[in-house]
Amino acid sequence: ALDIAKQMGITPQEGVYAGMSGPSYESPAEIRFLRTIGADLVGMSTVPEVIVANHGGMRVLGISCVTNMAAGVLPEPLNHQAVVETAERVQRTFVKLVQELVKEL
Repeated sequence: ALDIAKQMGITPQEGVYAGMSGPSYESPAEIRFLRTIGADLVGMSTVPEVIVANHGGMRVLGISCVTNMAAGVLPEPLNHQAVVETAERVQRTFVKLVQELVKEL
C-alpha cells in the first residue's frame, strides 16, 4: 500500500490511530490526552469496523484521509464545512489510490 501511494505521488504517513465514538468532534482536552498516550491521528469509524472485520476473520488494511487538525491544535475552531471541502478536494486521488490497492489484492 505504501509503495502504491508513493508511485502515485502521494506521501504516505504511518502513525498511531485513536478511535473515538463520535459523532461530535473531539474536545481539546481529549486531544491532549490522546497525544499524551501516543496517538497521532483520531477518527470515529475505523476502529469499530476493524473490530467487526477481525471477528469475521478478515484481514484489514487501515487507510485514512485526514481532513482536519484536531480541536485545540489550531487557534481557530473546527469548521465542519471546511472538513467537507477538504474531503471533496482529495476525493478523486483517494478513490484512485483505493482502486489501485484493490487491483493488487
